[in-house]
Amino acid sequence: MDKAKKSTITAQVVIVGGGIIGTAVARELSRYELDVLLIEAEAEVGWGTTKANSGIVHGGFHEEPGTLKAKYCFSGNQMYPKLCEELDVCFEQNGIMMVARTPHEMETVRLYYKRGKERGVNVQLFSQEEVARQEPNLDPKIVGALFAPEGGAVMPFELAAALMENAIQNGVKYKMNTTVIDAWREGDKKYLETPEQIIRADYVVNAAGLFSDDLARMFGDDYFSIRPRKGEEYIFDLSVKDFVKSTIFPVPGKISKGILVIPTAAGNLMMGPTGDNVEEKEDLGTSQDGFNRVFEGAKRLVPSLDARKIIAQFAGVRAASDRGDFIVELSPNVPGLLHLAGIESPGLTAAPAIAADVPGLLEEAGLQLEEKQSFNPRRAGVVRFNSLSREEQDALVKKNPSFGRIICRCESITEGEIVDAIHRGARTLDGIKFRVRAGAGRCQGGFCQPLITQILSRELDIPVTAVTKAGPGSEQVRYVAKELYDEEVR
Repeated sequence: MDKAKKSTITAQVVIVGGGIIGTAVARELSRYELDVLLIEAEAEVGWGTTKANSGIVHGGFHEEPGTLKAKYCFSGNQMYPKLCEELDVCFEQNGIMMVARTPHEMETVRLYYKRGKERGVNVQLFSQEEVARQEPNLDPKIVGALFAPEGGAVMPFELAAALMENAIQNGVKYKMNTTVIDAWREGDKKYLETPEQIIRADYVVNAAGLFSDDLARMFGDDYFSIRPRKGEEYIFDLSVKDFVKSTIFPVPGKISKGILVIPTAAGNLMMGPTGDNVEEKEDLGTSQDGFNRVFEGAKRLVPSLDARKIIAQFAGVRAASDRGDFIVELSPNVPGLLHLAGIESPGLTAAPAIAADVPGLLEEAGLQLEEKQSFNPRRAGVVRFNSLSREEQDALVKKNPSFGRIICRCESITEGEIVDAIHRGARTLDGIKFRVRAGAGRCQGGFCQPLITQILSRELDIPVTAVTKAGPGSEQVRYVAKELYDEEVR
C-alpha cells in the first residue's frame, strides 16, 4: 500500500519490540502519565530471542568490569525477587554454581569469586567435599566451585507476558503482528511505517533485538551492528528434575559461558547452549553437531544424564553487538531515539535494571514525566492448580468446575488455567504453552493440542480453522468435517 494512502496514528512514546527488554520498558513507562504504544512483529510478546532464553537470573560475577553488562546484571539480579512477587511470576532462587575440574581452573574460579566480592555479590567458595554434598550428581572429579545463592531461574516468556499484562493494566497500548518496514524523522517527530499504517511518535525506544540495527539504519543511524550468535538447547522430561538443584556452569571460554546444566523454573532440566556466530538472524535450526557438543559438555558436569529423557530441542539467536557489550544510549543523530541494543546474555537478568534507566534517558531527551498516582505494580494472581493443597483444589473446583477438567495430562494443566491465560491475552497455541505449559510435557501437545484448539476457538469466538500455533500462516486445522464437528465446543 502506498504511504499516502495509509492512515496515521500517534503516540508520545513508541516501543519497537516486545521481548523482555521492550515489555520491561513498557511496564516502567506505565508508571507515568504518558501515551505509550508497544509494537511487536510476532503474534504475542516474548517470541523472539526471549522465547529461546535459558531463563537464568545470573549472579552478577561473570561480567567484565567496566561494562554495561556488569553495571546492569547485578542490579537487575537484586530487583528480581520483588519484581516476580509483584507480577506473580515463578522465580526459583536456586543459586548458580561455577565448577572447576582442575586446580588450574580453580584459580580462575577464585578470580571470579574476587570479582563478585568487589561488586557486592553474595558468593562463596566450595571445596570438593562441599560441592559433592550440595550436588551429589556432579562429576566427582570436580575439585571445587564458586556458589552464588542469589542466582535463580524464571520462565522468560512468562515474565514477558506478565510485564506486558501489567503495562496494559496501567494504560499502555499495543499492536501485535506489526512489522516496521520503514522509519524516518521529520523535525522532532519520528515516523514508523508498517504494512497497514504509519505511526507518528515523539520518542522511539528501539528494543527490536536482532533487528535493532536494521531499525537504527532506517532512521539514519549506522554506527552499530548486530552479529547474531546461535545457541542450541535441549530439554529433559520431569523424571530427571532433581539431578541438580542449582544452575551448573563450567569455567567460561573466550566467547561464551560454556555448556550449562540448568534446572528451569518449570521443573525441567535443560542443557546448553552452544555459541555459534551465524549469518542469518532467523537461523533457528538445531543440528547433530550441536547436540553432540551440548551433550558432551553437559555430561562432563553431570555424567548420569540420559539422552533418552530429552523431549524437546530448540535454538535461539542472540542479538550480540559488534561492541561486545550492551548498547543503552540516545542516538547521537536522531533526537528522541533511544537504542537498547546488543542485549545478549545476561540480558534477561539486566532487563529490569535497564528499563529503570529508560525514563531518565527519555527525560534527558526532552520528555516531560509526571508520575501516575493510579499506577498498580501488581497483576492479578495466577492459579497454578498443581501447587494448591487438596482442600484448595476442591474448593476451587466447586466454585469453577473448569478447574476440575485436566486438559494437558503431561503437565496436569486444567481447562480453567487455559481459559484464564486466554483472558489475560493468549491468542495462540504457543501463547497457551508458554504461559501455562499446556503442551510442554513429554508428548509435546500430542494429546492436548486438539482440546486447546477447541478452547481457543470457543473463548475467542473464532472457527477452529482460524486458531494458529504462532500467528498468521500457522493454522493447524485446514477444514472441519461437519458431521464430526460438535457445535457445543464453540
